[in-house]
Amino acid sequence: MSVDAASCAPLVREALTAGQAADLARVLKAVADPARLRLLSLVAAHEGGEACVCDLTEPLGLSQPTVSHHLKVLVDAGLLTRDKRGVWAWFRLVPGALDALAAVLSTAGSGTAAAASR
Repeated sequence: MSVDAASCAPLVREALTAGQAADLARVLKAVADPARLRLLSLVAAHEGGEACVCDLTEPLGLSQPTVSHHLKVLVDAGLLTRDKRGVWAWFRLVPGALDALAAVLSTAGSGTAAAASR
């Protein structure tokens, strides 16, 4: 599963199907954890926009297996990519994944936002 704005219109424009809701819930669950939010931020802010798992354990104060588990959840949710280089795995944000997630949750241009601001 990946975050795909094309498969999931903004919530305020049309009702989600059961499948879309399940997929979106899985992505939201992935980002609803403080350690995973920090990992997204650490990876995105790291030099070159990618980080080795070895660079992420110390800032989080978590063990390598725990960090690897959180990274796997983010990869499975379609938010990060994983590239194995030798014994280490390197992670990078999936281009547009966070924008797609934001677009699904956005009320911009929906008419609902305009009505709510009156």
